[in-house]
Amino acid sequence: MSESSAEMARRVTLTADIVSAYVSNNHVQSADLAKLLGDVHTAICSVTAFVPVADAAPARATAQEIRRSISHEHLISFEDGKPYKTLRRHLTLRGLSPEQYRAKWGLSPDYPMTSASYSEQRSELARALGLGQQRRKTAAVAAPDPVLHSVDEEVPPKKPRTSRKKSG
Repeated sequence: MSESSAEMARRVTLTADIVSAYVSNNHVQSADLAKLLGDVHTAICSVTAFVPVADAAPARATAQEIRRSISHEHLISFEDGKPYKTLRRHLTLRGLSPEQYRAKWGLSPDYPMTSASYSEQRSELARALGLGQQRRKTAAVAAPDPVLHSVDEEVPPKKPRTSRKKSG
């Protein structure tokens, strides 16, 4: 069974990384270093010999699975099959963005990342806190009232200020 040179180089690099990590945290005699390298390399070769080759076809969810994964209370992750109120944090921990997740599983671009109940709950909380109302309040204050400032009225001049110093 012939190995490709790229596979052999990958195994040697992996062996070197593992041994250097081990040696940096543990005391190893220089005479034992060659035996350690050989043992680790042999272990890696024996483990990789039994690893099946992954299918080249990407995973795709069927339309029925997609419908079942979305409920009002939670979303079922295609990665681990567990329910989540929001998928963003779960995907981040797995090193995926929402776009990568959708592409990996063949989901539409509008596939939700947050359950409907969680979105409603957050929306109610935002309304209760008055979030998003600042623009309306400042626009109402900034707009001049036409009744108060009519052009026909003259504003009387201000009186000059007098000093209240004590004399003498």
